Amino acid sequence: MEILWICVGVAAALILITFILFLTTFGSFPKHKPLPEGKYDIPKGKAYRKHRDQLIEWQKSVRAMPRELVEITSFDGLKLRGYYYEYEKGAPIEIQFHGYHGNGERDLSGGVERCFAVGRSAIIVDQRGHGMSDGRIITFGVKEKFDCIKWVEYAVDRFGSDVKLILTGVSMGAATVILAAAEKPMKNVIGVLADCGYSSAEAIIKKVIKDVHLPASLIYPLVYIGARVFGGFDLRDAAPIEAVKRITVPIIFYHGDSDGFVPCQMSKDVFDACPLKEKHLTFIKNADHGLAYPTNKQLYIEQLQLTINNWYK
Repeated sequence: MEILWICVGVAAALILITFILFLTTFGSFPKHKPLPEGKYDIPKGKAYRKHRDQLIEWQKSVRAMPRELVEITSFDGLKLRGYYYEYEKGAPIEIQFHGYHGNGERDLSGGVERCFAVGRSAIIVDQRGHGMSDGRIITFGVKEKFDCIKWVEYAVDRFGSDVKLILTGVSMGAATVILAAAEKPMKNVIGVLADCGYSSAEAIIKKVIKDVHLPASLIYPLVYIGARVFGGFDLRDAAPIEAVKRITVPIIFYHGDSDGFVPCQMSKDVFDACPLKEKHLTFIKNADHGLAYPTNKQLYIEQLQLTINNWYK
């Protein structure tokens, strides 16, 4: 009987630990409303302090620009929101997706400037469980890819069957757009931009576990089980390195070579796994995570224009 109670206690402890890991890794509590005037969301860390003024200026800029709050309903009933910024009527549109625990304004305000620099309009999305959108669970692209497909359908319905769309993502957003583009052919999607993305959810989660000096071989299986049991999704479905093999539209990768969160080798691995001829990879020197564009705007845009001229005609 004593052994039985010990086994019950161990099982209960494992279930509790698994649930805590699930909440820690996948739980999110979005504010559901924009920040008040004068307040700005800047990522924590030394790398972002250097770019703080620029990041604030971009957020001020997008708040002052003409913009429209847009909304869709996800396949599972969540209200997802974002902003539409129009460069000019009929221009190609980038649908942009931010990173893990980010939001559209924080991570993608500079993306509006970049879109306008190359003659594109922009839809800046708050992913599920972030910003103004509904949801409490982040799935590393497993469910977010279907949200991306819904945003494409929204854009086609609104702007017409001949609208040209580019799917853009930063960090987890890069995984979202790669997985979405691989999920089904979308004739209006003419290209994908993946900035500082990971090769798979498993790889990046294990990397973060190791960063905090815990044994990934022991912790990751509990994280994986938590996703299946409490979240109802399979992390194996969040593997851009596999999904990119099914992409049929041109793709451009960016990654900072000083990225301390998602190693730049992950973008190289996904790039190498992509069988397309119409692909390009640019490493931005001295850029940390999500900072490739503000670190070297000129090179970023030059490489983007190169792909436009070659692929998007």
